[in-house]
Amino acid sequence: METRRHNLLGLSRDQLSDFVGQMGEPRYRGKQIYEWMYSKGVARFADMTDLSKAFRHRLEAAAKLEGLTLVARYTSSHDGTRKFLFALPDGLKIESVLIPPATAFKSIEATNDDEQKRLTLCVSSQVGCPLDCKFCATGTMGFLRNLTPGEIVDQVLEVRRLTGRTITNIVFMGMGEPMMNYDNVMGAAEIITNGIGIATGRITVSTAGWADRVRQMGDEKRRMKLAVSLHSADDETRTLLMPINKRFNLDDLMSAIEYYYRRTKQRVTYEYIFLDGINDSDKDVAGLVKLARRVSCKINVIPYHSIAFTSPSGLGASLRPSPRMEKIVGRLRAEDITVFVRSSAGEDIDAACGQLAIVTDRRAKTRTRVASRKRATSTIVSSLHSR
Repeated sequence: METRRHNLLGLSRDQLSDFVGQMGEPRYRGKQIYEWMYSKGVARFADMTDLSKAFRHRLEAAAKLEGLTLVARYTSSHDGTRKFLFALPDGLKIESVLIPPATAFKSIEATNDDEQKRLTLCVSSQVGCPLDCKFCATGTMGFLRNLTPGEIVDQVLEVRRLTGRTITNIVFMGMGEPMMNYDNVMGAAEIITNGIGIATGRITVSTAGWADRVRQMGDEKRRMKLAVSLHSADDETRTLLMPINKRFNLDDLMSAIEYYYRRTKQRVTYEYIFLDGINDSDKDVAGLVKLARRVSCKINVIPYHSIAFTSPSGLGASLRPSPRMEKIVGRLRAEDITVFVRSSAGEDIDAACGQLAIVTDRRAKTRTRVASRKRATSTIVSSLHSR
């Protein structure tokens, strides 16, 4: 019977020290492995050359570095955005998107913004998502499972390895709701900071509004940036777009955000997609202005990526980008609110959350159905010939 090997990918420095200690080795060996895995990006024990050969052989027998497998990657011909589709060890698939400098925003006002100069990786925290936001493709997948710290961190390691580029910013804005996988996301963030070397202030966690975890970030005085997927300052409208609002309405959410701000003094980002006839009226904008004055914030206006390819029903089938977006942005700026307009990065390569995974999965299912029909037809033909 094969001995079960422990996967070390995703373990913290202390956890690695505990592991090698249980093997009878000095605890500092854990620090060495930590640096090899995360700082240097080594994916094989055999390449950890400051460990003795005997210890490396013992590691091979007791442990493994099991991570992601690249399924596909695409580069946008428009702006250089790169999208990666990875398979997890259990065969499920997730996405990561690498956003190059000068494509984060299209607004001239954003020219000197720090993020314009950064190479940003958008990472996933779950396979699918349980929140069913009506404008999001990932929500149509349903929820399959949380990612482990190792599966989150390995997105950074693999993209760095595949591109040879230095990633400067991380955003938890890919597949899934990070706050519903809080412990694993925060554990991964600590490794990304302490092991890979991306400063906490260059990590952003985006939430659809899980208020309890926003408060927890405040209690723990997390120095990473907080982004809130808002999309309406009206409870009824927000509930239609984002069912999470039934659990944490705007009063709950804003109370949590104010608490977080008092504890951390960190400026909050509100993410907003303006949708035609849904959340783009003068009343909607007035509500957003009022809400934006409650704590120091900026607003990121995000272009709407159609999810028609998921065959949505109900409200999701009728969503269209607002033709009033530029006028609204002008009004917000006239109110002295900081507003950035996101570019449609990678639109030609299905770069919105969940698009590539869903399209790839559907193609695979179609191929399976076609192959099954061909086999069935072949069986019938063979049966007729044998009569």
